[in-house]
Amino acid sequence: MIDLHTHTLFSDGELIPSELAQRAKEIGYRAIAFTDHVDFSNVEFVINSLQKAVEGLEQYLGLYVFYGVEITHVPPQLIKEMTLKARNLGAQLVVVHGESPVEPVKKGTNLAAIEAKCDILAHPGLISYQEALLAKQNDVMLEISARHGHSFTNGHVFKTAKKASAKCILNTDTHSPYNLITKEFAAVVLKGCSMDDVDVKETFANAENMLERILKRRYDAKKT
Repeated sequence: MIDLHTHTLFSDGELIPSELAQRAKEIGYRAIAFTDHVDFSNVEFVINSLQKAVEGLEQYLGLYVFYGVEITHVPPQLIKEMTLKARNLGAQLVVVHGESPVEPVKKGTNLAAIEAKCDILAHPGLISYQEALLAKQNDVMLEISARHGHSFTNGHVFKTAKKASAKCILNTDTHSPYNLITKEFAAVVLKGCSMDDVDVKETFANAENMLERILKRRYDAKKT
C-alpha cells in the first residue's frame, strides 16, 4: 500500500508521526507521506516539524516515509504562491485540499491547484471535465478518497478523469489509526467507484509512479 495523504498531530490527526508510520508498516504499507494541513500561518512549522520527525523512520521501520503538506482552504488566488513557498521550504509532496462536497471549499480551488501544478488534488468533488483535462496536461493526479464524506463523489471523479485521460490515485486522508487500510481494501474502494480490474491496476501503478517522482525529488535535493 502506498498512501500519500495522511495527517498527524501537527495538524488535526490523532497520532504522532512515529506511531502512524509504525501502524502503517504493520498492515503492509510500502510508503506513507505525512501531509498536514497548512496555510501561510503554519507552513514553516509543519514542514520543519515533519522533517525532524521522519529522520530515521525509514531505516528502522523499513518503509518509505515522506513529509509534505496539504494546502487547505487557502484562497484560490494564493494557491500558486503557497505551493511555491511549500516547495521552497523543502516539502517533498504538495497536496491541495480540493472542492470536497462536505466542506465549504472556495469555488475555483480545484482550478487554482491544477494551474499551480501541485502533485495531488485531494478529493476534488464535482471536478469539471475541463479541469480534468488540465490536470492531465499538468501531470496533477486526482485523488480517489477512502475517507468517509470526501468519498461521496469518487464515482464522478473517476468518470471525469477517465474521460479526460487524467490520472487517479487512491489515498486514505488518514486522521486516526482506524483510517489506514490494506491494499486489498483499497481495491474495494476503487471498484466501488466503478473501476474494473484494469482501472484498479492503473491506479496502483500511478501511486508507484508518484513514489518514484518523490524519490527522485528527494535524491536531487540531497545533491544540491
